[in-house]
Amino acid sequence: MDDTLRTKLGILADAAKYDASCASSGARGRKAEKDGVGSTTGMGICHSYTPDGRCVSLLKILLTNYCLFDCAYCINRRSSNVRRARFSVEEVVAITLGFYKRNYIEGLFLSSGIIRSPDYTMEQMMLVARRLRQEHGFAGYIHLKAIPEASPWLVEQAGLWADRLSVNVELASDISLKTLAPEKDAPGIKATMGQMHERITEARAEKRRFAPAGQSTQMIVGADATTDAAVLKTSAGLYGGYGLKRVYYSAFSPIPEASRVLPVKAAPLVREHRLYQADWLLRFYGFSVDEIAAGGAGGMLDLDIDPKLAWALKHREQFPVDVNAADREALLRVPGLGARAVDRILRARRQTRLTLDDIARVSTGVKRARAFLITADHHPLKLTDRADLRARLAPPARQLELFA
Repeated sequence: MDDTLRTKLGILADAAKYDASCASSGARGRKAEKDGVGSTTGMGICHSYTPDGRCVSLLKILLTNYCLFDCAYCINRRSSNVRRARFSVEEVVAITLGFYKRNYIEGLFLSSGIIRSPDYTMEQMMLVARRLRQEHGFAGYIHLKAIPEASPWLVEQAGLWADRLSVNVELASDISLKTLAPEKDAPGIKATMGQMHERITEARAEKRRFAPAGQSTQMIVGADATTDAAVLKTSAGLYGGYGLKRVYYSAFSPIPEASRVLPVKAAPLVREHRLYQADWLLRFYGFSVDEIAAGGAGGMLDLDIDPKLAWALKHREQFPVDVNAADREALLRVPGLGARAVDRILRARRQTRLTLDDIARVSTGVKRARAFLITADHHPLKLTDRADLRARLAPPARQLELFA
């Protein structure tokens, strides 16, 4: 790789780090044909860390960090004083293949600033994926960012070659988007998401290939005054309306020469973490947004404890739950019990009455769960009798001494 290309790679890989929605989960297993390159496995790819803790390896770059838009929260905005660079289609293809053959990566995540027009930008990104697939037989994972307001035909072409498509809603509030990114159009973003959802649904029904790993999106949290409850309501609407695989949350981080309308401090990373936990409760544990938000105060999640425990402490009258008699929905609300553990409990209790030791064998969270469960050999006090329960389950952080 020559020095010019290496410099571009340094600039455009760094510029891509702000986009969190690049997990590879959901891609179908696929191997290259004879004389082709690459493969995709169902469990994803390695070397980069996703918010759920998995390790993936993909080339994560922007096609360019030039941009026509001047979004206040974006480091690559038109008025930003950053080093600019642009890859050609051929350069992205060559770098991807070169890195794959050296076993550095197993896939590509490609986004871009908007250059010339949405159509031109979308076409350039689509051509990267098409050339990798058609001309080089690349069967590895490809995630492309769809450009809002681009031609529907170009978005459909991108879906033929990519495993996953995504378009970022950016902010949970349309009003905030209008304030911080006036050149972006919330209805246009959602129209693109709707188009992708329709095509993905049609392709699955007809058993043909179109973005088989679905679509995802990302929201910045902490750049405006939107509460966690409002963020989660937006997420719930996106899951229900567009069949998204994931909504990713990115804690706002101050950028150089920032607009005065932005906060001067970064949003706490723990807020991002709590939103991911709450998102999991929405999708897999049967919680509603209102139930989750009620665990905190003023529409914000409690940053000191996870949202499931926060809900349980505010609804003590529903505990303890009898592990040998309760239904799945009640067990899913027990702090410390995950969905897999609950399913194992339901299978195991058909054969015998479960004890606390049995729960410990199926769940690593038994220490937290024991206060909320009745087992054959364990009958805790009513939670309403335990004033110190929160302190016992979530003791305050303590600074360790170096020479203690």
